Amino acid sequence: MHILLVTDSYPPEIRSASHLMLELAEELYRRGHRVTVATTWPRYNLNTADKQYRYSEFMNEHGIEVLRFKTLRHHNVNYIYRGIAQLLMPFAFLRKFRKYHISLPDVVMVYSPPLPLALVGASLRKRGVKFVLNVQDIFPQNAIDLGALTNPLAIRLFHYIEKKVYRAADIITTHSDGNRILLQNQHPQLKNKFTTLHNWADLSHFKKDIKKDFRKIYGIQNKFVAVFAGVVGPSQALDILLDAAKQLTDYSELLILIVGDGAEKNRLQKKSKAMGLNNVMFQPFVSRDDYPDLLAASDVGIISLSPKNKTPVVPGKLLGYMAAGLPTIALLNRESDGHYLITESKCGYSAPSDNPNAILTAFRKIYEHRENLKTMGQSGQNYVSQNFSKEQCVNALEVMIAASEQLCTE
Repeated sequence: MHILLVTDSYPPEIRSASHLMLELAEELYRRGHRVTVATTWPRYNLNTADKQYRYSEFMNEHGIEVLRFKTLRHHNVNYIYRGIAQLLMPFAFLRKFRKYHISLPDVVMVYSPPLPLALVGASLRKRGVKFVLNVQDIFPQNAIDLGALTNPLAIRLFHYIEKKVYRAADIITTHSDGNRILLQNQHPQLKNKFTTLHNWADLSHFKKDIKKDFRKIYGIQNKFVAVFAGVVGPSQALDILLDAAKQLTDYSELLILIVGDGAEKNRLQKKSKAMGLNNVMFQPFVSRDDYPDLLAASDVGIISLSPKNKTPVVPGKLLGYMAAGLPTIALLNRESDGHYLITESKCGYSAPSDNPNAILTAFRKIYEHRENLKTMGQSGQNYVSQNFSKEQCVNALEVMIAASEQLCTE
C-alpha cells in the first residue's frame, strides 16, 4: 500500500508528535509499504546541527519520501496568527502535491492537531483515498477550555471544520478509550467511525548505550532529578511545578529540571528567579537521539497538564518515560485517562493538577520512598511492552484499514 502521513510535526523538530510520526513511518516502511510524509518546514525546537542543515522540499530519507512545505508560522505566535496559519495550511499542502505530481495514495492518515490539516484528508477522500484521522487533542473544545479560543465566529468556524472532516473520515482514532467515548457522545451519528488506537513507544530506542552524561553536563551529579521534558506552553501549566518547588525546599537534593522550550518558558524563568528557587533548572531541548540519555540521568519523569483541560487527554511523553523505565509523577486534569494509566501500570503517582496538597504528597512519596523507584520503573516498562509497543499498535492500525476496505467492497 501507498500510505501518506500528513502532520505539522516531524523530525528534525523535537516534540512527541514528530517522534510518533517518525516511528510510524519507519515501521510502515519496514513492513513493505510505500510511505510518504507531508509536513511543514522545520523551524521549531531544533538542535544546533539541524539548524545548520540544508533541507529541500522533497527528500528521500532511508526510503521514506518526505515533503516539507513552508507555511506561515504556527507555533510561538499569538492565537489569531496561529489560527490563520492553520487555516491556510491545508491549501498549501494540496498545492504542493500538485507541484510534485504526487500520485494518489491508497490511504492518507492525518495527525490532528492542527485540525484544519485534516481538510487535506477530506479532499483526498473525494478522490477515493481511504482517510484515517488520528485525533490527539479534541479541538476546538480543548482550546475553548483553555481560554485560547473565545471569538464566537472562530468557534463556529472550527466546529464546522470539525464536523466536515469527521464526516469525511473513514476511521477516526483516539489515543484512549475516554477520548473515544467523549467523541462518540458528541457525534452519535458517527459513532461507528470512532476507535481507539493507543499511542505507542519504541522500546528499542531506549535500550541504546548511553553516550552523554547529562548529570555531568548540567552539573547535577548529586541531585535527585525530577525531569519535565517537552513543550513549555499554556496547556502544560508549569506554574504548578514552580509552586510545588517553593514548598519542597526542605528536600535539599531535589531538583526539578525543565528541559524544553515554548511560549511560556521566558515567563517561567523570570518567575522562578523572582521566587528565588534554587531547586529549579531550565535547559533547552535535547535531540531525539540524546533523549534516552537525558531520561537515564533522571530519577523521576514529570508530566503536567492544566486543570483547565476538560478532555481525557494523555500526554505522549508518559509512554516515553515508561518505556525508559523511569518512574512518573503525573499532574493532570481530573478528566485525563492518565490517572488510570498510572494506577494500572503502577509506574508512579498521579495527582489532580488543581490540588496543590495532592501534588506535594506525590512528590514527597516518591522522594521519601526512593527504594521503590526501580520497581516502579520496571513495572511501567513491562506495561508498555505488553500493551503499547510500536509493533502492536501498528498491527492494530493495519487491521483497522483492512477491515474498512472490506466493508467498502461488500
